[in-house]
Parts: sequence; C-alpha cells; structure tokens
Amino acid sequence: MKSIITSICLLFTFQTFSQANTEVFLYDIEASYSKIDVNNAKNLSNNEGYDNQPSFLNDRYILFASTRNGQTDIAKYDTRYDSKSWLNFTEGGEYTPLKNPNKNEISAVRLDKDGTQRLYSYNGSNGESTELIADLVVAYYTWYDEHTIVSAVIEEDNLNLFVSNLQEGTSRKYATSVGRSFHRIPNSNLVSFISKENENQWQIKSLNPLTGATKIIANTMEGVEDICWLDSKTLLSGKDSMLYKLRLHRDNNWKQVADLNTDGITKITRLAVNSESNKLLIAGDVNVKTETETEETPDDTKDDTSDSGDTKTETSTDASKAEAIVQRNLDAYNSRNIDAFLEDYSDDVKLYAYPNTLQTEGKEAMRKSYKVWFEHTPDLRAFVKKRIVIGNIVIDEEQVTANGKLFDAVAIYEVENGKIIKVTFIQ
Repeated sequence: MKSIITSICLLFTFQTFSQANTEVFLYDIEASYSKIDVNNAKNLSNNEGYDNQPSFLNDRYILFASTRNGQTDIAKYDTRYDSKSWLNFTEGGEYTPLKNPNKNEISAVRLDKDGTQRLYSYNGSNGESTELIADLVVAYYTWYDEHTIVSAVIEEDNLNLFVSNLQEGTSRKYATSVGRSFHRIPNSNLVSFISKENENQWQIKSLNPLTGATKIIANTMEGVEDICWLDSKTLLSGKDSMLYKLRLHRDNNWKQVADLNTDGITKITRLAVNSESNKLLIAGDVNVKTETETEETPDDTKDDTSDSGDTKTETSTDASKAEAIVQRNLDAYNSRNIDAFLEDYSDDVKLYAYPNTLQTEGKEAMRKSYKVWFEHTPDLRAFVKKRIVIGNIVIDEEQVTANGKLFDAVAIYEVENGKIIKVTFIQ
C-alpha cells in the first residue's frame, strides 16, 4: 500500500505544475557538423496556465498536457490547420501524453481527484481509458517497445527506475534516484535516463531494458534534468532561456546553441525532436508580459506585428471562454438539469440540422423539447470523442447514449457575448 505521505507530496507536485505559466513552442531546427540553428518559433498552446510535456504523435500532430477549466487534459495540435482538439474528458488530470507504439492509443499519467496516480492508455477513437501498470505510482516514463515501459516510480520520497513488461505483467527495479527525462536513444536498443545518485553531479546514463545493463553517457549541466536526442550522437538540453547541445566524443562540454528569451521563454523545461530531426518542441516558463501584454504606443506608430499579436491573444481568450461555456452546457445536459442547460443559450438561439435546416428557434422552444427529452431518458449521456476550438466556434464529435442505444453526432456551437447563439447538428 502506498504511503499517505507519498500521495500528499505527489498531489502537491502536480498542483504546483498546474499553477505554472508555461507554454509549448515549435521550432524548425537545422543541424550540420559545425552548428545547430533553431528558427521560426511558434507558440502552439498560447493558453494561460500550465502547458507542458509535449511529444510528437506523428509528422502532423503534437500532443501536450494543457490546462482547461481548472484541470489538465491531453491536447492534440494539428500543425496543418493550426487547431487544437482534446483527446480525453476524465475527471482526473493527465500528464506526459505519448503515443503507444503500433496502436491507435495515447498513454498518459493520470492523477485522480482522490490522489490516486496511475499510468493509463486512452483509445484514440472513443477516449476510453485502461490502466497499464497496476500498483505502481508512475511519475514519468517512455515506451521502449509496444510491450515495455521504462518509468520513474514514486517509492516513499524517491523516484526509482522500473522496467515493466505489459505482456508478462511484471515490473523490475533497475536504478534508484532518477530524474524525469526518459528517451529512446536513436538507432539503438537503449533508453537514456538521468541518474541523481551522485548529488553533486547528475549523469545521463543508458539502460538496456532487456538486460538491465547501464552505462554512463555524459554529465548534465548543473541542476538540469531535461534532455532530448537530436540524433544518436547529439544531445540537446536547456538551462534558463539558453538552449545547449552536446556532441558525444567531440564536445568537451555543453555548447550554447541559442537564447530563446527573444521568444519569451525564461526557463526551458521539456524538449522533444521529431523522427526527421527537423522539428523541435520546447516547453518552458514564459515572460508573462510577452504573452499577455503589448507596449503602449501611439496608434499611428503601431505596426502590423503588434496588431497581429493583439489579435492572437484576444482569439485565444475567446476560444478558452467559448470552450468553457460549451463544456458547462454539456455537463448540464448530462445531468439533465433543464434550467442550467438553457442558461447558456441566448434568448433567440437557433438550432440547425446540417447544413442549414432550421429546427428550433428561441430558448422557450428548446425548453419544450429538451424538458421532455430529459424526463424520459434516464440513461442520457453525451461523451465527447474529439473537440476542436477555433475562435468562438466549438466543434464536438460526440457519442450519445439514450434509451439503451448508442449513436454518433457532431455539434457545432457558435458563442457570442457569453451565450450560445447557434448550434448545427450533424447525425
């Protein structure tokens, strides 16, 4: 049985994370024998609160943990359309989302409201979750292959390294006092981890998960435990706003690559590189003024860049508000609370069947139809399989249970001045 103290400490850790103002950035990265360049910074999260732990789902989609409505869930960013959707709608908070190898599933560490923390897998089609490793409090992890997970597990007041075989249902401890950074080393059968056994000098080590053999690779920078692999010989890491690289067997020490303070990043935390090694994800603390304020200048001196920045911040705020309203409305729908449900709609709301067939106009007309629906459907529940938020438009792909039957639907909500003014249904 895990100790009460451990649960309390862990809960405090994630509450601290959720209060941090962190953002996720995407960069183009170019590497040659002599230098590494990072360019074209793009803030993917642009969200007040905690956004962290990014990873590449594939060449198009990016995953990260993101705060919405007071909790942290799995966000999926589409680089093709610059849009964000959500992969899960649990009551717990999800962290460190990664693709499960060879499966249409996403794994994540989930912290439930009662303090229980476990590693789960989420179905990419319907969001249903399955516990992956029983009885271990996984804090950080990576996949070695589709059956094997290397993780940092909380035991009392320490993080220890375990290798878990999902097929056999076994877990074995191979190291103690480890950090949070785990990565499959390119072109090898090894995983890297951070060893903190020497408190004066943390080390990057390799692990063979099949044999348990470990080997020292390099030293970290002082107090730094977040790294990633650009290729099989090159490591990237960050300290404060500075990005560094270390070329094994060539560099004697970490070499500065870039200062990301120009992009508003004050402290780099997490890093990830795509399979082609031409895209870099960086999460970090940001300069609040850079993200939420603009310098006051006379109207006739403002250029296109400042106008664009103002618009982006306003759009992000509108999107967050619109999503919060739609989610609150969905909660009222699932609880069949007719008054709370209708509170989110404007008096002249219009409901359409796609593409433009008007079904209902006005809140009172909605009350008549939905009141009967709520009273005669005790098993009514709508589960959001996927959500996309673009400005004041919220698009939900839903699976609805009603009278013992399941059916799929898409609802397109339009929100203005804090109220839903239009909904278009596709069934």
